Amino acid sequence: MVACMPQYNLWKRRRKRIDMRTQIAIIGGGPSGLSLARKLSLAGIDCRILERRSRAHVLSRIRAGVLEQGTVDQLRNADAAHRLDRYGLLHDGCSLSDGKDMFRVDFKKLSGKSVTVYGQTEITRDLYDALDDSGVAIHHETESLEILNIDTEVPEIRWTEQGMRKSLRCDFVAGCDGYHGPSRAAIPTSQRTEFNKSYPFGWLGILSETPPVDEELIYVRSSRGFALASMRNPSLSRYYLQVPADEDPTEWSDDRFWNELRRRLPEQAADTIVTGPSIEKSVAPLRSFVCEPIQYGRLFLCGDAAHIVPPTGAKGLNLAASDVYYLSSALIDYYLENNWEGIRDYSQRALRRVWKSMRFSWWMTNMLHQFPDRDPFDLRIQDSEFNFVRDSENGRRAMAENYTGLPY
Repeated sequence: MVACMPQYNLWKRRRKRIDMRTQIAIIGGGPSGLSLARKLSLAGIDCRILERRSRAHVLSRIRAGVLEQGTVDQLRNADAAHRLDRYGLLHDGCSLSDGKDMFRVDFKKLSGKSVTVYGQTEITRDLYDALDDSGVAIHHETESLEILNIDTEVPEIRWTEQGMRKSLRCDFVAGCDGYHGPSRAAIPTSQRTEFNKSYPFGWLGILSETPPVDEELIYVRSSRGFALASMRNPSLSRYYLQVPADEDPTEWSDDRFWNELRRRLPEQAADTIVTGPSIEKSVAPLRSFVCEPIQYGRLFLCGDAAHIVPPTGAKGLNLAASDVYYLSSALIDYYLENNWEGIRDYSQRALRRVWKSMRFSWWMTNMLHQFPDRDPFDLRIQDSEFNFVRDSENGRRAMAENYTGLPY
């Protein structure tokens, strides 16, 4: 019996729970969770971040990086845009092509705004550095996370970290943990409605250490399928091809990808493209998703936990930023001004902008992709949508205003 005591005491230590308290518990350490924490900490509001994966894993995620002007302004206001201002690529427009001819949409002329190309990984790194300086606690590799009592005045989060059970009581919970995280599932199914649309294709994307084919993005509506020529910086290119949703990326050699990309790009771009070995290759499915409402009790959803857009309109990260804008403003007003209005109306205000961006992403996707089930009428309508943007300044202005970002 005595020989068993050390093992028993170890078990007791592991079973003991560490209890903590904060004002805002943030679940998820991606850009939305990190930027929310940064904004709150600058306002003197105490918060903690709980992230399921390691910091190294979070920083290894390859994501898009076309930033609306409003997103850039928010990062600057959070004092987390020093490298963005130095290395970000300012784009005053983009080009559209039917696979033969190409025309430019001048964002600056049509809307007075631009976009900035700066990778999501770099944004995450900048926000981590800013939070390290401000001393915000970030718990990584949290397991078995539970969200409790969100319909009371004291919600509670429980999880396991390095074998130790921990508990965090708080005033509010911000669910910034993505589509598969536990936050949205904490809202009773009877209290939420989910809107889903899946598209019958995906994007096969590669990253290559090659100069971009153009200084701005090129969106291509080809008879062979959609293509996109993008970049991360002047020596790192990102290219995409429309493929079936269940396509296996390992079936695509680099040579096969480059050859197909050349077939879809307009000749003037195909002739000048610089190819090289891919350093990342994957297929991303395309879908539209919205949860309503995105708050319940003292739980608020942000980013992919609340909505997902197809990447065609470059809205995913920017919608997360607008959620953070509305939620951070609401929480700051509550703590500093004792004003409940923003908290009460968060879901309504955020979703109003979400659905506008959802429409734009759906419109871009429908205009530029080949759909397997379209009849001749649908194809003529698709042609007319593309021609409206090409031939009408009002059509290009509508695209520019939506692409560079609608007002908050």
